[in-house]
Amino acid sequence: MDRAVGADDLVFECNEGIGRITFNRPQARNAFTFAMYERLAAICEQANSDHAIKVLVLRGAGDKAFAAGTDINQFREFKVPQDAIDYEKRIDRVLTTLEQCRVPTIAAINGFCTGGGAGIAAACDLRIGTRSAQIGFPIARTLGNCLSMSNVGRLTALIGAARVKDLIFTARLIDAAEAASIGLLGEVVEDLAALERRADEVARLVASHAPLTLNATKQAVGRLQQRLTGDEDEDLILMCYTSQDFREGLDAFLNKRAPQWRGQ
Repeated sequence: MDRAVGADDLVFECNEGIGRITFNRPQARNAFTFAMYERLAAICEQANSDHAIKVLVLRGAGDKAFAAGTDINQFREFKVPQDAIDYEKRIDRVLTTLEQCRVPTIAAINGFCTGGGAGIAAACDLRIGTRSAQIGFPIARTLGNCLSMSNVGRLTALIGAARVKDLIFTARLIDAAEAASIGLLGEVVEDLAALERRADEVARLVASHAPLTLNATKQAVGRLQQRLTGDEDEDLILMCYTSQDFREGLDAFLNKRAPQWRGQ
């Protein structure tokens, strides 16, 4: 059965078993609002119960970005330390819901895929990118915040501890060739048109296969990658998000200047 459920900033449609999620803020490089995170989680929960959905394809609108992380303006609302804890718990919950979704998930990546956007891509089962894809977590250069232990664990399981530290410490964005060489991309195609074709081909192939086999494989891999959850990282989150450096990074980013880090 075909169905479409729309929202301005995140659009979902399902046709012939293939659910397509489009991050629809091209004017902001598809940066995520909190509402978009919740909408993504809700779609994954819908796929868990709606067996007409066989696979989900995630992509960004426009030709500039998959998703450029969380919209920085969301952080301006932080007033008390608990806001930082709640934010990271929200991200962990949404990405865990995506990662544990019953159906296979495919990230179709073009252009910038950074911060929370890269976290979303890492939580997907398969990742296909164009040659123009740029992937990374530049938080040490931009805001001075941190990833939760759950996200560090997810990335470490995917590309290894040394590469996670390299990406975070250097704050660099890697190109498609390097991303493929370390396992962040499973396949690289020439351009956006080729990406759309290939993502559709892979989605149709996967959707044709035995659902229980796919789901059992997802669950088995998940059980092998048990990560710390709960309160194990709250001290680290508070160290970063309640610091003078985080406020400095936020102000510098919004005012398009270089931050002056003090380690405080």
